[in-house]
Amino acid sequence: MGVYVMLVTLTEKGRKVIRDKPEKIKEVNEEMERMGVNIVSQYAVFGPFDFVNLLKAESDELVMRLAIEMTAEGLMNVQTLPAIHIDRYLESLKK
Repeated sequence: MGVYVMLVTLTEKGRKVIRDKPEKIKEVNEEMERMGVNIVSQYAVFGPFDFVNLLKAESDELVMRLAIEMTAEGLMNVQTLPAIHIDRYLESLKK
């Protein structure tokens, strides 16, 4: 199972939805889980991004599909980064 960092920026439309219906965040999370993506942790942040999510998923393709589904309504933009545990990374450098 792969680990991914998903950086989320709300669009103007998305900010209005969250302002008027904050529970939309939990609804999106539930949809992600139904798609087979495990949300390990989620944070609201300041700066160029609004949320940082740490995810686990079976494949890159699943995460790509998730990104399309999440952005299709025009509420957010996402950047998704595959993450490699530091021990695995260090081990790979020894080979």
